[in-house]
Amino acid sequence: MNSGEKLYIWQADSWPNWRYDLSILAGLLAHVSRCQGVLLGRLADVGLALRDQASLAALTEDVVKTSEIEGEVLNVESVRSSIARRLGVAIGAVAPVDRHIEGVVEMVLDATTRSSESLTSDRLFGWHAALFPTGYSGMSKITVGQWRDDADGPMQVVSGPAGRRKVHFQAPPANGLPDEMERFLSWANEETGEPLLIKAGLAHLWFVTMHPFDDGNGRIARAVGDLFLARADGSPQRFYSLSAQIQRDRRDYYEVLERTQKGTLDVTGWLSWFLGTLARALDSAQTTLDAVLVKARFWQRWAGTPLNERQVKLINHLLDGFEGKLTSSKWAAIAKCSPDSALRDITQLIEQGVLKKSPGGGRSTSYELSD
Repeated sequence: MNSGEKLYIWQADSWPNWRYDLSILAGLLAHVSRCQGVLLGRLADVGLALRDQASLAALTEDVVKTSEIEGEVLNVESVRSSIARRLGVAIGAVAPVDRHIEGVVEMVLDATTRSSESLTSDRLFGWHAALFPTGYSGMSKITVGQWRDDADGPMQVVSGPAGRRKVHFQAPPANGLPDEMERFLSWANEETGEPLLIKAGLAHLWFVTMHPFDDGNGRIARAVGDLFLARADGSPQRFYSLSAQIQRDRRDYYEVLERTQKGTLDVTGWLSWFLGTLARALDSAQTTLDAVLVKARFWQRWAGTPLNERQVKLINHLLDGFEGKLTSSKWAAIAKCSPDSALRDITQLIEQGVLKKSPGGGRSTSYELSD
């Protein structure tokens, strides 16, 4: 980038005076508000225990998907166990959890359950330290809990696998970050007049434009957005995952982000994308809630049936959407038991009417829930 050449929105003379056309966004805002109302209305009718389960499912998906966007695959059961323990939700057997998973969970829960509290530099530093407890990102040592210093060159925002990275934009230089972040945080904590959903979209965009840390900026930007969405919902409980929807629309996300960074301070296009993505996240949450209700009805029906721990674990796998066919060998592998024990578990469940043989047969007999 040549001296004096202006490629990015943060170089605009009027930066950061965001502009948007509320008349264009009004329809989307109304649609998202209706979606929120329908979802929260359903949740109001299902009781506290099921709301907790729905929130657990949404938060688990949020933690897993916000890392997946960055190319990290977390163990779903470990994430679920970590969140359940912190929320006090009973889920039966728990999975082992490592410090890295705990860090992501701590950040997401702090952003959402304490959304009414001020967003400060110390709070952001804490989130960053939680994401990188060892001080390393992969094999690279990074500066943790401080703004970046650009010692290795300008901060570039990229996507794609190693060797095929695409540069989407370049972030502002590090020497101006203290003032830039102070301005962002002042705006974040003041009553600035925007509709709360608009402020959530602007907060995400503003933070990701700054990219103030050596690493972890995408995850923290999504947590910042979640904090403002929790304020908009008026509830510390989360029942939908914007990160999961961004992961599903990942290519569009990077395209609109690049287009916005190289455009003007009129960010109506970005906000339109943000609100549309939010609406799709709310629609997806309806499907998640359906699954929670199906699971609850199943366990209510079989509440008096004696089951061992392995059987409960595998039934929950099926209820959560087991991929492929469940055979006795897969049962043994997942339950960490002998083939004979797996076959006994399955035979007992068939006799009780909980399981049945899947139609079609083939070389390996498979099984499915009888419901």
